[in-house]
Amino acid sequence: MGILFTYKQCVPSSLASASVTPKKVLGLFSEVPSDSESLLILLRHRTSSLIRLDSGNMAAKLLFLVLCLWCPGMISSSGLVRIALKKQPPDLFSTSAASNNRRAGKYVKAHQGHAASDDFSLKTSLDARYFGEIGIGSPPQNFRVIFDTGSSNLWIPSSDCIFFSMAGFLHSRYNGSQSSTYRPNGKHRKIPYGSGFIWGYFSEDIVRIGKLQVKNQVFIEAVTEWSLTLTLAKFDGILGLGFREISAANALPIWYNMVQQGLVSQKVFSFWLNRGSKSDKGGEIVFGGVDPKHFKGNHTYVQVTQRGYWQISLEDFLIGNQSTGVCSGGCAAIVDSGTSFIAGPTAILAKINEAIGAKGLVSMECKQVVFEYGDQMWHLLISGLEPEKVCSSIGLCSNNHSWHGSKMIEEVVESESAGESKDGENFFCSACKTAVQWIHTKLLQNGTKETIFEYIDKLCERLPNLKGQVAVDCDSIPRMPPVSFIIGNKSFELNPKQYIRKVQRGGGSAICVSGFVPLEVPPPQGPLWVLGEIFMEAYHTVFDFGNRRIGFADAAQY
Repeated sequence: MGILFTYKQCVPSSLASASVTPKKVLGLFSEVPSDSESLLILLRHRTSSLIRLDSGNMAAKLLFLVLCLWCPGMISSSGLVRIALKKQPPDLFSTSAASNNRRAGKYVKAHQGHAASDDFSLKTSLDARYFGEIGIGSPPQNFRVIFDTGSSNLWIPSSDCIFFSMAGFLHSRYNGSQSSTYRPNGKHRKIPYGSGFIWGYFSEDIVRIGKLQVKNQVFIEAVTEWSLTLTLAKFDGILGLGFREISAANALPIWYNMVQQGLVSQKVFSFWLNRGSKSDKGGEIVFGGVDPKHFKGNHTYVQVTQRGYWQISLEDFLIGNQSTGVCSGGCAAIVDSGTSFIAGPTAILAKINEAIGAKGLVSMECKQVVFEYGDQMWHLLISGLEPEKVCSSIGLCSNNHSWHGSKMIEEVVESESAGESKDGENFFCSACKTAVQWIHTKLLQNGTKETIFEYIDKLCERLPNLKGQVAVDCDSIPRMPPVSFIIGNKSFELNPKQYIRKVQRGGGSAICVSGFVPLEVPPPQGPLWVLGEIFMEAYHTVFDFGNRRIGFADAAQY
């Protein structure tokens, strides 16, 4: 337990003694116990020692001194730094915009070791609902930022925004000339974002997070923001809390600086997102540890499996009490506070939509692929051909589009996220692999050919639009099944009220949308899930940087 105040700060001059020096006092109390019973024993033994050093009312002086030194340690030496989070209600525009710009490419490239390239992708954070305030510079200039575990850089708009960059003028802007601690960096970066981009340069200054002052922090000043969705965003910038491996230009992330500068006593930060609609508290992010009031029970900890993102292993995903089988070979899951929804494989999204009665687009292309090639898929699978070789065998995926080819992965992901495909090949290849996965799963469950293809026909009708969510009947929410993620041999369940979100639209009306969105990352990088705010609202989340692990416990609701 650390001592937070110096001897002179704690002891008035009237109580100081020439013979009782700070060195003597701290020598006698070099190991202050953390519990009151041990402290009383220590006081009884050490008081007589100090009285021998200086007579008079030294016992009273000693009591004052020890309580002064010890009590602040009990209150504050945990090193907890709290940042209040504000919560904004979801709206249809930000929900749709975020989905339209969702890119799987950045996750794929990070898995392939290309995250620290000159250009890096600004992941979708427009749908994130929770943000807090930081200050940059001396005196501090304040900004609303998303605390994002899915990225590693800090960026904010610059006062140098060019005159036709509307986003810069609608948000708070950093002006280095008004900060006495500003230092130029000289490096520039372009940040692709959906159909637009952000361009800016690195600078260095003091960043204030709560009561902490993080010195010499490198961040990006965004000069050009070519995106209507960024223009209308409720936040000014993003504060990344991911690992350095995905930091642009290998810039030292702010969390690393907080640890290296000794600003937190534990290499831990935690998120509490208060979903309760009756409270104006959006939640808190706590640096340096956890607040017991933010959760119930104990945390289940799992190791980070690959540094870069906060990535863990997902053992299974259940709809109701039925395993989907998608993670039989293991799935990766990224815990990402910078996105609101839960992203997962398209094939599983179709099953979820079928179970909750979602009104998705009818995919005629999916039905066409199954109608024309279903028999060939069936015979190749029952003959024992490995599922990943089926689609190339029937000609829907070229030899360059093997399930393990990095080039194919990027092409499929980019074409799907853009809603386009070159000569239709990428889409039909992806649709084929989705259908093969469905057939293979049902074969393992001893399904007949007739029942399997009837089931696949229904799933094709529920196949989600790769550019958006699907709507559900708000009145049917009580009848929807729960879903569960198996993490660390423990089931983390979400009920329909947790994974269905009411979104405001024009005229004051609301619609209900599924909290699941598609993210197609083929093997070996996938299947990949992204657990965003919807999951973190239900489960208090601890990011243990020192032990490279993540912990989940039931979140408290107020």
